[in-house]
Amino acid sequence: MSYEGEIVRRAFSQQALPLVSYGTPFTQACQSHVPELFKASRAFIICSGSLARNTTNLDELKNALGSKVVGVRVGMKPHTLFSEILEIVEVAKAAEADVIITLGGGSLTDGAKAIAMVSCVVCLRFVSLVDGHKALANDAKTREELLDLPYLKDKEGSRPNVKASTIPIISIPTTLSGGEYSDYAGCTDDVSGVKYQFRPPLKGPSLIILDAALTITTPIHTWLSTGVRAVDHCVEVLCSLQSDSVADQAASRALKRLIPGLLLTKENPRDIDARSDCQLGVIDAMVPLNRKIFPGASHGIGHMLGPMGVGHGETSCILLPSVCKYNAKYKANVERQKYVTALLWAIPVVRDFLGARGLVEEAADLGDVLDAVIRELGMPRSLREVGVGRERFAELAVNSLSDPLLPTNPVPIHSKEQVMEILEMCA
Repeated sequence: MSYEGEIVRRAFSQQALPLVSYGTPFTQACQSHVPELFKASRAFIICSGSLARNTTNLDELKNALGSKVVGVRVGMKPHTLFSEILEIVEVAKAAEADVIITLGGGSLTDGAKAIAMVSCVVCLRFVSLVDGHKALANDAKTREELLDLPYLKDKEGSRPNVKASTIPIISIPTTLSGGEYSDYAGCTDDVSGVKYQFRPPLKGPSLIILDAALTITTPIHTWLSTGVRAVDHCVEVLCSLQSDSVADQAASRALKRLIPGLLLTKENPRDIDARSDCQLGVIDAMVPLNRKIFPGASHGIGHMLGPMGVGHGETSCILLPSVCKYNAKYKANVERQKYVTALLWAIPVVRDFLGARGLVEEAADLGDVLDAVIRELGMPRSLREVGVGRERFAELAVNSLSDPLLPTNPVPIHSKEQVMEILEMCA
């Protein structure tokens, strides 16, 4: 059963999952799809702490699902800590959950992906919409066993016969980072502070429910900064030397939705249409990653900057313009940067404020334009503003070299000195 006005479609045209639902309140969509799409009756909810404390959204979801709710976890720390993943695995297993629902931001979504992969919950009722396969997932109980599972920039992993996630995930996002559309999960080792990007056979959500009205309660700083994260997805792909025409077209469409939508919601945080445009823009922003076209150093360094206490979206606000200038300095992707610069100038609302800020189209490069966009949104533009001083640059540079996205940068990054050059540009 779907409700009047609800649209349910594939996120990516070439594959069955994930599905995206929008046009109806999140409670109605969840109430319908849990039993009908997933044949599930034991829902485990992971909810943002701020949503639980400051809104009635969690209570509304619990009331909609009634007796189907078998467990609730309120809050996860940013950047998805190993310790919290392992805690929630044990609770979800004890509850015999057959579907995980996240209500909140990207850390919860990444947590749910990891929980589904490492848990040995048996989902007896869910039959995959792809191939009908049922299986146990991987019973990891310690930090060391988590690190046995496959992550990017490793070999096949020391653990044989790693099984795909089978318990379905429903994501109800309240931010714009876009992780709900990917089969990767960034999770942070409490011990080392290193963030690992776990990879397939981990699976992302099977259903993403978009409700623009729900996002009004998201703090505007979080909404805008994670929106810049989605812009970062687009820009790094459009600047990539590995991209293709399908990815470029999707990223271009996304930018034309995201940047005006972010500017409008900054001006009027209750603009539902602008918020909806941002949410739909995120889907296009994630098409390239779905096609295995990876971003570059803004993401790679950002993965390691986040665990230093910097918001997920804030990392992009600080790093992206400088990474673009770094790549331009070494003439790695001149024509591709020119294309993105022209695309941004062609957006009327962007052209207006760029001129007001004194930028000249013929003289401003991509880093300049992005700097102006991010400042117009009121977001931080330096490491100093987020409390990361030069005394931490060396540690950040070393940690960043373990991230798989530095070699995919247009100027491949393999040395501490290269990372330090970018960090000095962001100081």
